[in-house]
Amino acid sequence: MSDVLIQGGRIITAVDDYVADILIHDGKIEAIGRSLSVESAQTYDATGLFVFPGGVDVHTHMESSQGPAITCDTYETGTISAAFGGTTTIIDFAQQEKGESAKATFDRRLELAEPQIGIDVGFHLILTDVRPEVLSELPDLINQDGVSSFKMFMAYPDILMVDDASIFRTMRTVGTHGGMVNLHAENGAVIQVLIEEALAQGNTSPKYHALTRPRIMEAEATHRAIRLAELAEIPVYIVHLSSEEALQVVVEARDRGIPAFAETCPHYLFLTIEKYDIPGFESAKYVMTPPLREHSCQHALWRGLRFDDLQIVSTDHCPFCLNEQPLGINYSKQLGKNDFSKIPNGAPGVELRLTLLYDGGVRTGKITLNRFVQLVSTAPAKMFGLFPRKGAIAVGSDADIVLFDPNKTHTLSAATHHSRVDYSLFEGREVTGKVEKVFLRGELIVDGDRYLGKSGKGQYLKRSASGAIL
Repeated sequence: MSDVLIQGGRIITAVDDYVADILIHDGKIEAIGRSLSVESAQTYDATGLFVFPGGVDVHTHMESSQGPAITCDTYETGTISAAFGGTTTIIDFAQQEKGESAKATFDRRLELAEPQIGIDVGFHLILTDVRPEVLSELPDLINQDGVSSFKMFMAYPDILMVDDASIFRTMRTVGTHGGMVNLHAENGAVIQVLIEEALAQGNTSPKYHALTRPRIMEAEATHRAIRLAELAEIPVYIVHLSSEEALQVVVEARDRGIPAFAETCPHYLFLTIEKYDIPGFESAKYVMTPPLREHSCQHALWRGLRFDDLQIVSTDHCPFCLNEQPLGINYSKQLGKNDFSKIPNGAPGVELRLTLLYDGGVRTGKITLNRFVQLVSTAPAKMFGLFPRKGAIAVGSDADIVLFDPNKTHTLSAATHHSRVDYSLFEGREVTGKVEKVFLRGELIVDGDRYLGKSGKGQYLKRSASGAIL
């Protein structure tokens, strides 16, 4: 690979903000300085642009199953979409089937993903069948395969949900090896009662997805998850936190010195429960779990991001088409046309995270530029064992670099995004700030509206300890 020189950009990291040049050699950052000159280098002028480290999205679901439903982005289309949004690394999920070994789960998912990925990828392992022989495999997965985080569900009984004993056993098994448990925190058993009551009363429309998943049940499960981790003496990470009450539980734990961490997602920051009032089935677009919440929760979440009670913004990119065609019913929310409990839970977002957070966070004064980079790149890399290879603009780090125009205004639309999903949560929203160029390990993979990357060019990332670098 020839040398690459990015000149004159405003380099912004989690702690720095300055104008300089970046020299890239063999996919790594070789030098940072003023007025660098390398005659043989491929040179790019970044004058007037922000230069960010590539985004790290630690919560995506490519080619993921929910019963008969399958997310509509493949690893190929999903990583292309991520790249156009300035994300150069994702951590996706390998989901264990009943009776399957943990190692087989990981190997199966890696074999599926590696030929397709256009950016770098790591995996969390979703545990659904916590047998003693499965627990015995986890240390080797951490130490040899670089899978240092394990997701478990406190929701979806008889499908994904595991009991507290299984969660606690897993925590104690992985904690001494640098592993961390990520928890979907909702009280699934109580929520199931509410769902059954709603259906018995003839309430089948999408809005009852939100009405049967109350905020207090997210808070209860978050509290329980943190107490289990406290007893196990292990860090814990709460995924897609949406409510003020759940955040209060995290804040209280952190005030007591407990290593409790949490992420939120752009849809919880910019959309509210009123979306479920849209007539007909269109509101199924917004059926994700947890559901959208009230305005008061948004204020609490922004405050949490500003003061580090929330550490990361991920996307939970889990796209199902609204319509049956052209991909077919199994990729569509139409599976739940007559029963809200059968609507596939999830929504798209991997391409929009940086733009939305910049436009709605930085430009409105809710967060600083440095905090923005911390939330979308540096903190995710640190939390999940990828720093300083990822999440940094520093000598020796991977040259994953985003050139971002802070002044370009454009309109978000399904017509222009690169996911296979047939709608956008933010259709018609005008935003300021746009990804212009994206480099993956020094190779230009996005140039304006052109994708220059190739399937299989991404790498699988073995990760070190999760929850160890804060």
